[in-house]
Amino acid sequence: MTSPPSRDQHTGRNATTSTGASGPKGTPAPGRDARLDNAKFILVALVVVGHAVQPLTDYAPAGALYYWIYFFHMPAFILISGYLSRNFDASSNRVEKLVLSLAIPYLIFWTVHQAIYAVERGGLPESMSVLKPTWTLWFLVALFLWRLSVPVWQRLRWPVAIAVVISVFAATADLGTTLSLGRVLSFLPFFVLGLSLRREHFAHLDRWWVRISSVVVLATTAVLAVPISDHLSRDWLFWRDSLTDRDIDPLLPSMGLRLAFMVLALLMSVSVLALTPKRHTWMTKLGAYSLYVYLGHSVVLLLLKNTAWYDVMSGPLGMAASIALALALTLVLCAPWVRASLQWSVEPQLTWFLREDSVLRVDRRDGASATGTARRKRRRTGAEGA
Repeated sequence: MTSPPSRDQHTGRNATTSTGASGPKGTPAPGRDARLDNAKFILVALVVVGHAVQPLTDYAPAGALYYWIYFFHMPAFILISGYLSRNFDASSNRVEKLVLSLAIPYLIFWTVHQAIYAVERGGLPESMSVLKPTWTLWFLVALFLWRLSVPVWQRLRWPVAIAVVISVFAATADLGTTLSLGRVLSFLPFFVLGLSLRREHFAHLDRWWVRISSVVVLATTAVLAVPISDHLSRDWLFWRDSLTDRDIDPLLPSMGLRLAFMVLALLMSVSVLALTPKRHTWMTKLGAYSLYVYLGHSVVLLLLKNTAWYDVMSGPLGMAASIALALALTLVLCAPWVRASLQWSVEPQLTWFLREDSVLRVDRRDGASATGTARRKRRRTGAEGA
């Protein structure tokens, strides 16, 4: 669920975003880390499942599943995104790609979301500020800002510790909804931790005791999600709002709870990665298309919530049907024909957004010129042969 494929994602030459590298026509390129692609597919599927069961959380098992997913799924995704952003150097070429892969899709889907909201409400919303992300789009804003800050974190001596301090103390201020700054700063430690990881760190995940511990962690948290879903506000799961809005002291125990959720998210993220297959599986190729799933499912579920689906579906049947629908939707959005129809919005090539001296515009013009020359040469050769 990050920006579109970059040719050398896992090789370290141009590690950009968590959808990763791809070869011709979006096929995975050699040198990709299969574990990360598998993990991205699993995590984006959990994103869709979480959003699909959210309207059913009054049913206790659905509420527990929702809480369990939200304990870790975004921190894990963000950690992977940080790892795949290690080589972002803020060069003009990288920044231009960042604009095309994140900023433009954000504007497109923000417009689509607002159109759906307008129809649902029977009129325009009170605020039409493009600086206020709609629903799932906060992640694109956050990734855009985090990526721009990569050179800064790479120059600091204790980047993770500094990011944790910023995250914890930022939660004591009311940052509002502009640019989703609350989430940008709250989730920052996971991105910075990802930046600090190296390939050899993932080798530790293959140790037998790590995998056994991972099973214990995920099983224990699944059990704990039941009472927690009954007694703890969802605000703790979203990492969005200020701690000053809670009914408890914003310093203590609020800061302690924030740190506890941070540790919990990290343990569960590591556990999921440890249990994710590191070999190529049927999920590996699909993991490269996580952004298609992330952006596409938001539109489908917004439309679904305006139907009678959640009026009819309830209880265990509704939960099972919604989970099945979410998994099916995840697979459908990875299908080649769906990606082809969504490519204009998920991977737009709108280089006219960039300046005339843009590297990408120059490369595209040169490529078009070379292609045209080659075609003319083939036509001349064919005419001579005739």
